[in-house]
Amino acid sequence: MNILLVGSGGREHALAWKIAASPLVRRLVAAPGNPGMGAHCELREVAATDVAGLVALAREIAADLVVIGPESAVEAGLADAVEAAGIACFGPTAAAGRLESSKAFTKAFCDRHGLPTSTYAVCETAAEAKAALGRFIPPYVIKADGLAAGKGVVIAAERAEAEAAIDDAFGGRFGAAGARVVIEEFLEGEIGSLFALCDGTTSMLFGWAQDHKRAFDGEKGPNTGGMGTYSPAPVFTPELVDQVRERLAERAFAGIAKDGAPYRGVLFVELMATRAGPKLVEFNARFGDPECQVLMLRLESDLVPYLMACATGRLAEIAPPVWRDDAAVCVVLAAEGYPAAPKAGGDITGADADFGPDVVVFHAGTKVDAAGTLRAAGGRVLNVCARAPTLREARDKAYAAVDAIDFPGGFHRRDIGWRALSPT
Repeated sequence: MNILLVGSGGREHALAWKIAASPLVRRLVAAPGNPGMGAHCELREVAATDVAGLVALAREIAADLVVIGPESAVEAGLADAVEAAGIACFGPTAAAGRLESSKAFTKAFCDRHGLPTSTYAVCETAAEAKAALGRFIPPYVIKADGLAAGKGVVIAAERAEAEAAIDDAFGGRFGAAGARVVIEEFLEGEIGSLFALCDGTTSMLFGWAQDHKRAFDGEKGPNTGGMGTYSPAPVFTPELVDQVRERLAERAFAGIAKDGAPYRGVLFVELMATRAGPKLVEFNARFGDPECQVLMLRLESDLVPYLMACATGRLAEIAPPVWRDDAAVCVVLAAEGYPAAPKAGGDITGADADFGPDVVVFHAGTKVDAAGTLRAAGGRVLNVCARAPTLREARDKAYAAVDAIDFPGGFHRRDIGWRALSPT
């Protein structure tokens, strides 16, 4: 079959790497893609939010399936347009995608459909938000309502810091995404990322991982879109997985269908495992980034049948995925200044070295200049991933590759997987 993959980050590189390995694929095209993805597929310069251009490209290549990577394409209504053109699409409609594109919508959705989450306040002005802080105890969680590329969340230890975050949001730091702010109760517990597929009716669990959100070692620094992941994560006991499936994933799929927007694609459930059970932190209407990277390394099954089954309502016809027993680790190399003001243009060498069959370097924010030099072109620049029989071995392999890559303008955390590897 012919497949159009939409997006240009590390998540999309990982998807391209896995999709290209499928014997079912005749032609794989990515738009707009990145330099690393060119090793697995054709690249076309069409932006992920250029809905008309992507539909035209899908028709041009006679795509049997369009796979949506980033949340921006979901919000832009790409799935709606692709389906209207009569082409199968892996990815939710804009209406179903509101589970990610509006945190205020999701909080109200949780109230309507009985999903456990934190207490919250939705605020339309800075004055209203500052007044609402009095209903919470520190640390304060301040979130831009809309999509902010994983950077719209501030966890403030003190009220002054929370008020500054509110001023930043309403002052335009996140553009239209910050026109409304959600203040949330800070949840105590251990964070986790669980994924579930749905074809509009049938759902299926599709792996889990643990992310590291803070920029620096020891869970310090600002919140980011993710500085590294590992899978499997010990927090996901069989009991927790069952609870998340029943209380969050299945209720979300049933609820959004009841609201008139059946979900087709993958739902990323970010949760906090609290003493009172799992509570929703937020939904993402796509594979996580960088969680997708470790999932693709561990997935033994061919990915393509699951993508097509979700898009065509046939998920009930295929067996659950088979996962490798191996552990996988992803270390993010980010540009200096990330997440606030990443510096672009730094030279990178050594990323294309052969690190062995169980180490893969996914490009997340790169470009190649006229001289053929690989340069940084985003906040998160490279995802160095490794697979091994144990988590410690996988982490050692990943960091050995990190240390062999020369990226003077970058930084990374050295403690990915610390919760699983630190002595208790």
